[in-house]
Parts: sequence; structure tokens; C-alpha cells
Amino acid sequence: MKGIDYIQDWKSWRTGFHFYTTVDVRFSEVDPFNHLNNTIPFVYFEDARIQLFKELGFMEEWNKAGSKTIPVVADLQCNYLKQIYFDETLKIYVKIAHIGKTSVDLHYLAENSEGESSLVGRGRIVHIDKHKGVPEKWTGDMIERMERMKR
Repeated sequence: MKGIDYIQDWKSWRTGFHFYTTVDVRFSEVDPFNHLNNTIPFVYFEDARIQLFKELGFMEEWNKAGSKTIPVVADLQCNYLKQIYFDETLKIYVKIAHIGKTSVDLHYLAENSEGESSLVGRGRIVHIDKHKGVPEKWTGDMIERMERMKR
């Protein structure tokens, strides 16, 4: 897509999305012009990311007493394609775009009820040692689960 560097070919990029969660745009999320506030997509992306990590079984592991690792957001990006208004229902898709040794690059797509793309985004999540604050390698099992989800 023109001007969005992480999307080389829209059609192939779009077909890679399978996992999603739905959100209804709340009144508190719109500005005085009835448009979705520009900070809210990041909340939607967070929700989709957490649901993905739950599906992968990571949230349960990270929340166990004695767990030494957690995910942290290294960067996030959002590109606004279409206006979003109060009371719209959106599907927020998330997919694993790239798995690194200690991080994962996630891509996001929001579609309205007509199937029109409203938002796209990406973000890098780093797996860190929560006590030392340094990147921690993904375990082989975690990589395997992410690879399965990627297909």
C-alpha cells in the first residue's frame, strides 16, 4: 500500500489475517466531531494483542507466580485509512508478521461491518526478564506456538 512501508502488497498482506476480536466504538472514545479519538486504536490493538497472547497460552505463563518474563511494547504505529464513528462495530485483526530471537512484530487491521479497512498498524513486542529489564529469548515452545499461529 502506498505510503505504508510495512505493507508491500495489500492483497497478500490482507489474506494473512485470521485471528480477530470485535469492539463497539463507545461514546467516550469519540471526539467532539463524533470521530474516534486518535489514541483509541492503540487500546484496540492492545486488546487484540492480549487476546492473541491468551490464545497462544502466553498470558497464563506470564501471569504465573514466579514467572520471570513479560512482554513489553517497543514501538507501535497506526495508519488511519477511514473515519470511524460512535457505535460502529469493528473487527480488530492481529497477526504475527515476524518472529525474532527476543521479539515479535505484530500487524493489525481494523475493518468496519461492511468489511472496509479503517485502520492498519504494526508493533514490536519484546520478551524481557522482568527483574533485569533485558531481552529474554523466546523458548522453543513459544516460537513453535507462534509459528503455528502464523500459518
